[in-house]
Amino acid sequence: MNIYENLPISALIKGNSYVGRGIVLGLTEDGTKAVSAYFIMGRSANSRNRVFTVRNGELFTEPFDAAKVEDPSLIIYAAVRQYGSCLIVTNGNQTDTIYDGLVAGKSFSESLESRCFEPDAPNFTPRISGMLTLCAKRPRYEMSILKSIDAAGSDCARYTFAYPAKPGLGHFLHTYVCDGSPIPTFQGEPERVCLGNDIDAFTRELWENLDADNKISLYVRFTDLNTKEVSERLINKNK
Repeated sequence: MNIYENLPISALIKGNSYVGRGIVLGLTEDGTKAVSAYFIMGRSANSRNRVFTVRNGELFTEPFDAAKVEDPSLIIYAAVRQYGSCLIVTNGNQTDTIYDGLVAGKSFSESLESRCFEPDAPNFTPRISGMLTLCAKRPRYEMSILKSIDAAGSDCARYTFAYPAKPGLGHFLHTYVCDGSPIPTFQGEPERVCLGNDIDAFTRELWENLDADNKISLYVRFTDLNTKEVSERLINKNK
């Protein structure tokens, strides 16, 4: 096995009915743009009743049909926010926790010390988070997963990964290994993926290979490290 192999994102999601929510961070092949992507999937009616909305450069999950919302606490949140040169991407309201922590002078990992996995026993869904530092001279990114240390949810295990951004390399972190009851939590280090230069090709590859029944929304963002110009793509299954 080549531990340094970068796989197409399609190879990591195709045929898997439920990888949950996922974050991809990295750098385009030509080294000029930071790549960030976030997607959500859902099995329950409450989880599937969502869309992505961009407002003032920030990404939010919102109900597709407000009348059908059962419990908004874990499904409605800001998923992408930016503070200075730091672009934050997460699968829950810890986006705001990290943002507030940065404002207070804390690091990415320090900001997450007050948070743990989601209180949705028996799954105990992990909180996954990422942060890109949009610096042309030394772009980098960090990723975090906070997950239950055992089947009882007795405590939180915390893992943080820090990467120098390298052309054509991305890392993929998702909440679940696959479907199940309870759903098995993601294991190990974020997975290596290869990244090109075409935002439309990458968006298409991601969306078309997510499970057709369970995928809900996808957001992809390329940020030019020199000009800071943003290109973004958004797809909602619920239109």
